[in-house]
Amino acid sequence: MTAPLKHSDMTTVEVALENRAYDIVIGRGAIASLGARIAALRPGVRTAIVTDNTVAKHWLVATEASLAEAGIPTSRIIVEEGEGSKSYAGLQKVSEALIAAKIERNDLVIALGGGVVGDLAGFAAAILRRGVDFVQVPTSLLAQVDSSVGGKTGINSPQGKNLLGAFHQPVLVIADTAVLDTLSPRQFRSGYAEVAKYGALGDEAFFTWLEAHHAELFKGGVAREHAIATSCRAKAAIVARDERENGERALLNLGHTFGHALEAATGFSDRLFHGEGVAIGMVLAAQFSASIGMLPAGTREAAAVDLLERYGDDPVVMDAALSGLRGSESVVLERLLARRGR
Repeated sequence: MTAPLKHSDMTTVEVALENRAYDIVIGRGAIASLGARIAALRPGVRTAIVTDNTVAKHWLVATEASLAEAGIPTSRIIVEEGEGSKSYAGLQKVSEALIAAKIERNDLVIALGGGVVGDLAGFAAAILRRGVDFVQVPTSLLAQVDSSVGGKTGINSPQGKNLLGAFHQPVLVIADTAVLDTLSPRQFRSGYAEVAKYGALGDEAFFTWLEAHHAELFKGGVAREHAIATSCRAKAAIVARDERENGERALLNLGHTFGHALEAATGFSDRLFHGEGVAIGMVLAAQFSASIGMLPAGTREAAAVDLLERYGDDPVVMDAALSGLRGSESVVLERLLARRGR
C-alpha cells in the first residue's frame, strides 16, 4: 500500500489492458482539467455530456466550462436520478439524444454522474454507431472506486440487474474528490462498502489502515484521496489481468450476488442503495461460506463486525447486516427497510 496522498496532490492510476491503456486521474478539482485532457487526447473532438438532474445542479456548469475553455463543443443530456433510468426507456432516451446531437464515431460521450449514469451512458456509447468512445467523470464514491473503472456498462432488465450490457472501456476517468462533498451521508456510506471490499479481498494492510482512518475518510480529509487511489489501483490490476471476467475479476463481485437479489426485491429503488446491498451481501456471503465449511465461523463474524463498524457508524445498516449472521437475507432486508420506515 502506498503512502497517503496530500490534498494538493493529483494522482494518476493507469489501467493497462492488453491492447490499450487509460488513466484514472484522482484529486480535488480534477474536473477543471477535463477539457485540457480531452483536447490533448482527441484534438477537434465533439462531446455530449450525459448526467442526471441532481448532479447537473452541482457539476454540469463546471464541466461545460472546462470543455469550453479548451474549445470543445458539447451538448447536454439529462436523465432522472436513480436506477429507474437504467432501463430500456432510459437507454432509448440517451441513444436518441446522442444521435440528435450528431455524435459521430470519432467523438466522445461524457458520463457525468454516479454508477447509474456511468453504466447507462457507457452502454449507449458502446452501441451508438457500433461503438463511440466515452469518458467517465464519476460523482459518487461508489462510482469513483468501482463502477467507473473496468468497462462494465449496461442496464437492468425486469428479470434482473445488469442483464443487458457490454464491456466498453472508457478512454479516461476523472475522479474529482471535491464532488463527494455534496453527497448525503447515506450516499457516501453506500460507496464505502466498495472501498472496504478491496481490503476484504486480500489487502490486509489497507483493511488495517481503514480501521484507523475511516472517520477521516468520511469527514473529507486526505484519507479520502488515499482510499480512492488505493481502491482504483486494486481494481485496475485485476481488470488488467482479466478484462472480461473469465476468472480472477469475479472476485470483485464479492457481496454482489446477494446484493443484487436484495436490490431486485426492492424494485431497484432508493429503498436500498447498491452499496447497502453489497455491504449486506458481503456479510451474507461470509455466512454462506461458513455454512459450507469454507470459512471458520469465528472468522466470518469477526470480518463482518470489522467491515460494518467501518461502514460509517450507521446503526441501521449495521444492525440489519449483522442480523444476517443469525438469519436469512429476507430477515436482513425486512429489518433494514423497517428501521428506515419505508
